[in-house]
Amino acid sequence: MEESRRDFLKKAGMGSLIGLGVFKTLDKFGVEDAFASSSTEEDTSGTRLGLVIDAKKCKAGCTECINKCHAIHNVPKFEDPKDEVKWLWKDGYHNVFPSKSGQFMSDETKEKPFLALCNHCKNPPCVRVCPTKATFKRSDGIVLMDFHRCIGCRFCMAACPYGSRSFNWNNPRQKDGNKLVGGKDIDPSFPTRERGVVEKCNLCAERLAKNLIPACVEVCPEEALVFGDLNNPNSKIRQILKSNHTIQRKPELGTGPSVFYIV
Repeated sequence: MEESRRDFLKKAGMGSLIGLGVFKTLDKFGVEDAFASSSTEEDTSGTRLGLVIDAKKCKAGCTECINKCHAIHNVPKFEDPKDEVKWLWKDGYHNVFPSKSGQFMSDETKEKPFLALCNHCKNPPCVRVCPTKATFKRSDGIVLMDFHRCIGCRFCMAACPYGSRSFNWNNPRQKDGNKLVGGKDIDPSFPTRERGVVEKCNLCAERLAKNLIPACVEVCPEEALVFGDLNNPNSKIRQILKSNHTIQRKPELGTGPSVFYIV
């Protein structure tokens, strides 16, 4: 009896150690807690750049912001939907806000497409799981990608709960290399990507470096997009957030989206 008890305790101890080893391995790759705690505590130090999208002003058929974004960032247009590459796009309410109640909403809201993009999360799960650090978060809150370091593992795509990342299954350039797939001219001021690389919205980091606002904000004819520092109480974006009820995409996951919607 004593021998059986001793064997049981030995096996139980080994099982615990094995379990700890597994969890440590998972944590090493950022899988165990890729999604951050949903703490409500706010860190307002430094700069945190973000967007407010006023869906009430955004016109259903307007694609000015999408066209401009995709043009300056050399986003190709593949005919096959499974090859689609997108930085900025529109989708229905239930796809953009799947965790929000859809009961008794107006027909206008139900049928209206909503603008979607990378949320540049405060606690981005994509950054935690990237094995090469090709995806990283800047001190101002923008989540960027180093295309040269991307190995195409797509861990970041699996971790992103917003479907904000696209994978280049094909070469984005036409065979002659002078135009993008889809016929658009290549903008030489921004690099085209390679086949096998993930990409997404970068909140126009290259324009911010020149003291310009994101292109989507600049070209919106209805001024439905507002860009600014979420940590600055005197900024325009904070004033809008203060005076309007806003929602976010899947805030319950604790990722801390930096994109807010007025619906």
